[in-house]
Amino acid sequence: MLARWTPRGLAVAAGACLALAFPAAGAWWWAWVGLVPLLVLLAGAGTYREAAWRGWCAGVGFFVTLVHWLLPSLGVFAPLVMGTVGLLWAPFGMVSYGLLRNPSPARVAVALVVLPSVWVGVEAVRSWKHLGGAWGLLGLSQWQVRPVLALAALGGVWLLSFVLVAVNVGLAAAVLPTVLPAVGRRARLTGAGAAAALAVAAVSFGLVRPEPVPVGAMRVAGVQTGPVPGAEQRIAAHLRLTHELAGRDPDVVVWGQSSVGLDPAQRPGLAPRLRSAAAATGGDLLVNVDAADPSGQIAKSTYQYTADGLVNTYVKQRLVPFGEYVPLRPLLGRLTDHTAAAAQDRVTGDRLTILEVSGHRVGPLISYESTFPDMRRELLRMGADVTIVQGSLTTFHGSWAQPQQASFEAVRAVETGRSAVLVELDGTSAAFDADGTRLAWFPPEYRGGFVVDVPLYRGTTPYVLLGDWVPLTAGAIVLAAGLAYGVRGFRRRAVKRPAS
Repeated sequence: MLARWTPRGLAVAAGACLALAFPAAGAWWWAWVGLVPLLVLLAGAGTYREAAWRGWCAGVGFFVTLVHWLLPSLGVFAPLVMGTVGLLWAPFGMVSYGLLRNPSPARVAVALVVLPSVWVGVEAVRSWKHLGGAWGLLGLSQWQVRPVLALAALGGVWLLSFVLVAVNVGLAAAVLPTVLPAVGRRARLTGAGAAAALAVAAVSFGLVRPEPVPVGAMRVAGVQTGPVPGAEQRIAAHLRLTHELAGRDPDVVVWGQSSVGLDPAQRPGLAPRLRSAAAATGGDLLVNVDAADPSGQIAKSTYQYTADGLVNTYVKQRLVPFGEYVPLRPLLGRLTDHTAAAAQDRVTGDRLTILEVSGHRVGPLISYESTFPDMRRELLRMGADVTIVQGSLTTFHGSWAQPQQASFEAVRAVETGRSAVLVELDGTSAAFDADGTRLAWFPPEYRGGFVVDVPLYRGTTPYVLLGDWVPLTAGAIVLAAGLAYGVRGFRRRAVKRPAS
């Protein structure tokens, strides 16, 4: 029993350590080598079943560490959720064992393509909106490494993940002789050479890629109040800080998610106060309404006000599982009574929206939606000049969640070739230009208004044009590899079958 669980425990530790590549730990460099210990453990698993166990253990270790701040909110569902998501790493474990247990140069070459494809395929599956979105994708760890981050313009965060896993596979093949003495010198050299070539190619692309050239600028102001109890008090705090921005000539002033906890349609005095705030600053005002309408339904919505009144709205389309709705509420509803799950499901919107602001086209998103590359890409196809996210992580104040969400904006900016801005009610507000350069970073402790001049760009990145070609290609590679494995197995059985 001890001999079986010791390597599984090491797999848990390997997965947990990989999470340190993300904020707030921020050891981005570990993403280039952090899978090597796990791959070595998988290669020496002995059976496919044990490899699946070790993959699952590593997945649980990774997710529990990465989103440990979420566990208290999940309550009784925490073991189920972490165990289920961890299962997604089991296929990676099995394929790793199959390709690396006895690696020849040919097997290493295949592993360098197939294993990153399996990894990206797993990331694409778990990015489904009902499984928590694209949080913790390995490529996101490179948000501060601009030469490498440039790859996101080609294939999105998926290409970053693919390259990182491929480098780890090559390094694992190079060190496998320490545990598998039968590994030959040529296989070792194949892995080391491929890892070095991929790393050099990734960095070189970023260094030679022309920097995007701005064609103008937009002045964006944000208001970060922190957690303020009471809907009226929260609105008052936002209005006070907004009026302090008068004279700084913002094109738009942005409040975070759930900044307005009252329905303006049912509070006759509220809309005039919002119009007055817009008039005082001279720019449009984007607030976020999270309140029941006359029918009792609640939707998280962006409201755009000018001095003349409400001119446009956007309703959040993708909601946080359990946080903003409970999946299968008739079945699971009673089980959530002792958790922080939503007491009432929010209503979802049915379309993306472009807001016209001072002659510029703004693509609005709300908090959780910042994790989804496809939504940002679609806004660009609709003609957005800049994307603005209204966020709030009050429930997770002071946790890793806040810098993690802010880091997404760097990757989204490079993916789309447009500046990206995140304004938090309580969290880390940030802004990045199309090259991933940080324009603003206001930590959770910050209280006040801020102004940032955001560059505007034209043109389209290959990722916006081609879409999710990397996960689609990865899926095709995995399917082809699976068919090849099946055909090979069938032929082996046919050869061994005795003649009748």
